[in-house]
Parts: sequence; C-alpha cells; structure tokens
Amino acid sequence: MRMPMRIALVVAAALTLLGGPTRAETSCAPPDRIMARVELIFGGGVAEGRFKGFLAKEVTPRFPDGLSLFSGYGQWRSPAGPIHKEMSRLLIIYYSPDAHSSDKIEAIRNAYKKKFHQQVVLRADSFSCVSF
Repeated sequence: MRMPMRIALVVAAALTLLGGPTRAETSCAPPDRIMARVELIFGGGVAEGRFKGFLAKEVTPRFPDGLSLFSGYGQWRSPAGPIHKEMSRLLIIYYSPDAHSSDKIEAIRNAYKKKFHQQVVLRADSFSCVSF
C-alpha cells in the first residue's frame, strides 16, 4: 500500500513483541492438523489482469497447494494527514512451514512492492487448526 501504515505496523510490531500463538502452543483435535497461515494485504488499485499475472508468476510457484483471494476496500492516513482510500486485496495462504517459507513470503512482498511501486504489503502470520 502506498503509505507507512503506521497503525498496522505498530500492531504487527506489538504482536511480534508480545508473541502470538506459536506452533508448539497450538493443539488440534483430529482430523485437524496444525498449519501456518499468512495473510498478505496488497493495495494500490492494481488492475485485475495485472494482479492475476502477479499471482501466476510470483505466488503460485512458491505456494502451489492453494490460496484464497478477497477483494475489498482499504484506507490509510498519510504522514501529511489526509486519508487515502483505495481498493485492496487480501491473500490468505495455509501451508506447512519449512526453512524457506518466510523467505518465499518476503519474496512475494518484495516483488509486489517493486512491480507496482508500493511502499508496504501488510503481513500477518499465525497457526491454525485446519482440515480439508
């Protein structure tokens, strides 16, 4: 998103410092299993076709097992004070974490910021009990 999402970043930093649920703290009743969940919020009003191309090139090769994408609305206050409103997308991926998972997520974020000239892609991580 085109802003230093101060509130979101402060919340994310606080959660990091306070510590959210860890994999070891989460237990699931069968048939559920523990999976990592990442939410990425993309702003910038990128056209649907361009965003689908981004998903195909940057996201699907890194997380081919599946994802969910939701379109919505977001707003943020710039350092100068005005509130900016724009379309946004929420990408949710459940995955079995490995040594490279975080690097793959960061590569997606960096690719989006570079390709679409954005300052921020919000990231939120957690663990969930999941069954299919």
